[in-house]
Amino acid sequence: MCGIVGYVGEKDAIGVLTGGLKKLEYRGYDSAGVAWQDADGNISIIKEKGKLKELEKLIAETDAAATVGIGHTRWATHGEPNYVNSHPHTSTAGDVAIVHNGIIENYMALRQWLSAKGVTFASETDTEVIVHLIRHFLDGDLKQAVLKAISMLEGSYALGVICKDDPDEIVAVRKDSPLVVGIGNGENLIASDIPALLEYTKDVYFLEDKEIAVITKDKVRLFDQYLNRVKREPFHVDWDIAQAEKAGYEHFMIKEIEEQPRALMETANPRIKDGGVSFDEIDLSNERLKGLGKITIVACGTAYHASCVGKYIIERYARVPVEVEIASEFRYKNPILDGETFVVVVSQSGETADTIAALREAKQRGAFVLAICNVVGSTIAREADAVLYTRAGPEIAVASTKAYTTQLMTLYLFAVKLAYVKGRINGEEYASYVSELQKAPGHVETVLQKKGALQKYASEHFMEHSVFYIGRGLDYALAMEGSLKLKEISYIHSEAYAAGELKHGTIALIEKGTLVVAVLTQEELFEKCVSNVKEVTTRGAKVLVVTQERFIERVADFADEVVAVPDTVDFIAPISAIVPMQVFAYYMSVQKGCDVDKPRNLAKSVTVE
Repeated sequence: MCGIVGYVGEKDAIGVLTGGLKKLEYRGYDSAGVAWQDADGNISIIKEKGKLKELEKLIAETDAAATVGIGHTRWATHGEPNYVNSHPHTSTAGDVAIVHNGIIENYMALRQWLSAKGVTFASETDTEVIVHLIRHFLDGDLKQAVLKAISMLEGSYALGVICKDDPDEIVAVRKDSPLVVGIGNGENLIASDIPALLEYTKDVYFLEDKEIAVITKDKVRLFDQYLNRVKREPFHVDWDIAQAEKAGYEHFMIKEIEEQPRALMETANPRIKDGGVSFDEIDLSNERLKGLGKITIVACGTAYHASCVGKYIIERYARVPVEVEIASEFRYKNPILDGETFVVVVSQSGETADTIAALREAKQRGAFVLAICNVVGSTIAREADAVLYTRAGPEIAVASTKAYTTQLMTLYLFAVKLAYVKGRINGEEYASYVSELQKAPGHVETVLQKKGALQKYASEHFMEHSVFYIGRGLDYALAMEGSLKLKEISYIHSEAYAAGELKHGTIALIEKGTLVVAVLTQEELFEKCVSNVKEVTTRGAKVLVVTQERFIERVADFADEVVAVPDTVDFIAPISAIVPMQVFAYYMSVQKGCDVDKPRNLAKSVTVE
């Protein structure tokens, strides 16, 4: 969840570190710091609570210069966000410094063990245990000391370590928390995520669990947990820094909302051939698809909501039973899995800790695991049996938008192919559905032309204290994502309900002036949902309706505002129907003056449980 950057080379290391940390601000943080070495190897640290600009003010007051250093943005877990708990942390003598992402689960036992040996702790963090362990084991070889230290750790970690006795070297290691090594020319780097590296290199190593990287300006050496040398080709990143920048937009979120037509095309078009769906990039034969008897989809947050839509369409059209599981609950329920089970894990980053744990649980029990993921080379992409990339491009804003719609597109492609292979739909229906999916990017483009009306409506309602989202069937799955978008970036209380459940308690919360967002895109359930909407309007609610164009006249008599998406096959409507809710949430947040791209208490990639 936090950000790590490390640099060894000829450039101003402190400038590289702060610049890299800015590229990682989207991950969420509440303090920041850097550590660097002078020519004699002496380690200096500057850190501060708050945003990077506060750290930069302190740096500007010094004459610090260095070519080796590590930096960190911290999202507090153990200990409040203050100077003492901020990273980097040092040994008592100040000769070893580290930055750390993750959570050490046995830190209290280690803290007691080290205290008994005379170590005095300065902070409340679990991280400080690690630096004292490394110093305890240090005997002339930093990588050996790091290896011995991590052998005692339980939990997750990505570490960058510098030591006075090794003034031109960074040692890095990871377990269950991402860490990337950038391979430059006369310089090498480490970072939590690729955007921090792109200014300097596009060639990277993704560290595997418990792999150790020893980094100097001229070379990178990789070792396994037994200190055997590891040889492999670097991965070349095929997108550039411009794709990870705002390009004139006020916020990353609105940029990424606007990028959805392109992202949807790049997800769908290469996989549509001769009027059908082809997954040539993975080993997923028609025979395997025909044999599927049950599917389990595992995900968190926005990806979970996309999975709920996937459940509806797979069951409806392929007639295969689907369970959708929240990843953080999945492995603790002793799931029933075997070699016949087909598991789909969905994650934008491919580093979501709970989803990684669920994937490993599934594989351990013999299940075949298909990943739907956006980030090439991520942990989930590497560990799954097969992966379908969503091809959304870098998503920087914490609130996911284009990752969600491309996850939907991928699930739709999978569902219609499965339905056809199983003989649940005929060739004509198959071709028709594929054709409608190809139209989805254009439909989203049309919806985006209505931003002005949504901006105006948001300007009239941004002071709401509570907003309810309702729908039935697919529209309920869609309402959950719309509600999440609003609450996470505007801090307005918001809940989504299956519309038929209102009268079972929730309608007690409806009063005059309450804002309700009603999603009505499905003909089959339209009149049922209209009845539920009228139940709230009777009690004084104001209603924003999201529907298809052909239904506009049917909602005119009770809607305060209508946003219509282009007509399509009902079950495909969620791809374009989520966009008005994304835009509405965005403008609600802007009107309130919230930090749209970096909402409080949240991080882009949830890499701890």
